[in-house]
Amino acid sequence: MQVNKILSKLKSMGSQRNREGMARFGINVKNAYGTSVVNIRKLKKSIKRNHELADKLWKTGNHEARMLAAFIDEPDKVTEKQMDSWVKDFDSWDICDQCCSNLFDKTPFAYKKAVEWTGKKEEFVRRAGFTMMAVLAVHDKEAKDSDFYKFFPLIKKYSTDERNFVRKAINWALRQIGKRNKALNRKAIKLAKEIQKIDSKSARWIANDAIRELESDAVKKKMITPIKLCLNICFGYSIW
Repeated sequence: MQVNKILSKLKSMGSQRNREGMARFGINVKNAYGTSVVNIRKLKKSIKRNHELADKLWKTGNHEARMLAAFIDEPDKVTEKQMDSWVKDFDSWDICDQCCSNLFDKTPFAYKKAVEWTGKKEEFVRRAGFTMMAVLAVHDKEAKDSDFYKFFPLIKKYSTDERNFVRKAINWALRQIGKRNKALNRKAIKLAKEIQKIDSKSARWIANDAIRELESDAVKKKMITPIKLCLNICFGYSIW
């Protein structure tokens, strides 16, 4: 499918009402058609993964075309140079999150970029770094606990960043890492309590929100293995 035809299709599925709705959720609609993510995903099904097409769609600068690019690109063909180039173009939290969770986290450079990008000053580049931490915690089932420990100093260091889209990503990373397993849960709660003591409104919000979820019964139950759950129910053993 030609780029122009894709753009026409995306535009036909959009609406001013959707653009207004997107704007209310803090999405940059300057170059957007107002096409829902659901419809973009439907269009994706009719397009095979294509690295070259993804690059062309990204270069249009259109909001929906860039999201589609993240959906159809081929992770094994994505380079560090491309990742650094695209991340500098991020101008909205949804593009940032979709790229990180559908493409960038599947590349061999994911952990490296998570660390690098948090050190950048640009709002959405730094958000991308912490978003990478969050989605890796969810998607990378083979990762070791030690892979996430190296993120802890960065979470603490930048917890004082008052920018809304950054602090929310930091909080997201802390919560997702803390929900992987029991050991990381304890480490994440300990880190959150350290952050809680920092004289910063942002840091306190990040910590309080994370602690509330990570110490909840719902999270604890999800991390109980079936055999432990049986012991707990049948014999009343304390397993937490």
